[in-house]
Amino acid sequence: MRVLIAAGGTAGHINPALAIAGALKKAVPSAEIHFAGRREGMEYGLVTKAGYPFHHIEINGFQRKLTPKNVGRNFVALYHLALSGPRTAAILREVQPDLVIGCGGYVSGPVVRAAAKKGIKTAIHEQNAFPGVTNKLLAKDVDIVFAASKAAVAKLGAPDKTLVVGNPVRPEILTQNRAAARAKIGAGDRTVILSFGGSLGARRINEVVAQLCGWEQKNHKPILHLHATGSRGVQLFKDLARKEGFQPGPNLVVREYIDNMPELLAAADLVIARSGALTLAELTCMGRASILIPSPNVAENHQYYNALELQQHGAAVVIEEKDLTGEGLIHTVETLLAEPGKLSQMGSNARTLAKPDSLDRITQALLKLMQG
Repeated sequence: MRVLIAAGGTAGHINPALAIAGALKKAVPSAEIHFAGRREGMEYGLVTKAGYPFHHIEINGFQRKLTPKNVGRNFVALYHLALSGPRTAAILREVQPDLVIGCGGYVSGPVVRAAAKKGIKTAIHEQNAFPGVTNKLLAKDVDIVFAASKAAVAKLGAPDKTLVVGNPVRPEILTQNRAAARAKIGAGDRTVILSFGGSLGARRINEVVAQLCGWEQKNHKPILHLHATGSRGVQLFKDLARKEGFQPGPNLVVREYIDNMPELLAAADLVIARSGALTLAELTCMGRASILIPSPNVAENHQYYNALELQQHGAAVVIEEKDLTGEGLIHTVETLLAEPGKLSQMGSNARTLAKPDSLDRITQALLKLMQG
């Protein structure tokens, strides 16, 4: 079996694609799995590091806001779009796939569409509650549509062939021991708050979390706070710490990046984060209460719709960035901590939304498609 997976743009598209690739390889050891994506995108590094053959195709999205810079970007996008047909045909001739899977990003569009027109078995996976434009366009052409959320089914427009399977999470998320994770960081009986804004860092999250850390220390709260600033927030957070009058110590651990996320999620009682699809999949599988701050800088505001589903089930509090203040975040945390058992109940509610068998369901459906 020869498989071609197209995914790009963000880790939210690429990591599920890699998880599916690994599961297919485990189920069918003889399977030959290839990836298509942008060489300048995040996918190139992640895919080649995982050891899969990589086929370059350049494709960009169009900018809706017409500034002089974006007009130039749109000319480049048109140029790449014109070349995408011949390049896609060349990739399909070279790989000769039996199955093509699109996991999101603009690169999925031409690859999956061309494969479907050639009669090759095709599938797509939509990670978000509000589907991206590419997957909405592809849904009618492919054999199977995988949706992470029920909320996405109607929007994708192909309910008869859509399976709600959730988002695949890394295996380490499902095997963590909470007691051991808490003991490792010396949590004791303290409430553990974990906060982060992504690998680069989110300035607004750093700003309001700094105010929260100041409140925690000034009021001697029994909290162990773990915060990741992101690469762009290291100096900013140091400056904010001086301004707010707090410093890292026994009750506050500040890092640039979290490289042991499964362990820290296991130890946490409350998570403050963006609401990317994979973050939410991990929060639900772990059963963690959260305060979610959707990024306003994503297509179709999909992080807001992702987060809304958790809030509607009593698993999270959603604060849009336009409404986000340090005082508001402090008030939200204080309110949650004041009600005994509240965080535990929110975590239980989150777990009802989890689909820990997501990867198995996707794999079995793909194998059934191939057998059919």
